[in-house]
Amino acid sequence: MQLLNNKASAQRFLATYAGVYNTFYSQRHSISRTTLRTFRSAGNDAWTEAATAA
Repeated sequence: MQLLNNKASAQRFLATYAGVYNTFYSQRHSISRTTLRTFRSAGNDAWTEAATAA
């Protein structure tokens, strides 16, 4: 938390965190196991693409 010593750095962190969180998190009780696997696979593909582009 010491890195977030001003509003701008906190906003950058939260924007990045929200993108990662939304990519991987889905409400498990709302979807079937097959759909969850599809979502997680797509999220993993997106993460791999973003990590290799950086």
